[in-house]
Amino acid sequence: MTDKTFPVMRSESEWRAKLTPEQYYVMREHGTERPGSCALLQEKRAGSFACAGCDTPLFRSKTKFESGTGWPSFDQPLPGATEDTVDRSHGMTRTEVHCASCGSHLGHVFPDGPPPSGLRYCINGVALNFTPE
Repeated sequence: MTDKTFPVMRSESEWRAKLTPEQYYVMREHGTERPGSCALLQEKRAGSFACAGCDTPLFRSKTKFESGTGWPSFDQPLPGATEDTVDRSHGMTRTEVHCASCGSHLGHVFPDGPPPSGLRYCINGVALNFTPE
């Protein structure tokens, strides 16, 4: 992960106890879930999506859109909810998105989204919990 201090900090054993093995792989080891494998991909109700690691609200359902990529996509996060870092893994340079509260890896952001932001936050569904309105 990182040496940065976040508002929500847990030991590795606490993270392993809180998260499923797949969530731990994605959120703490910077993994990626299989495309199309998460039920939240089809979630269309009004509500909010929060970090599965710390329950910080991250995205509102009104910012979710169908990108055709196999992962939940949003055009913008809630203000201050996420932070970005440069990801140079896999022989490419991408912008990684992580939770600003606990540092957990969420996914990546790309400049090919719809207006008004023009951004596509491509987020691993296992990193999110959905709460309907």
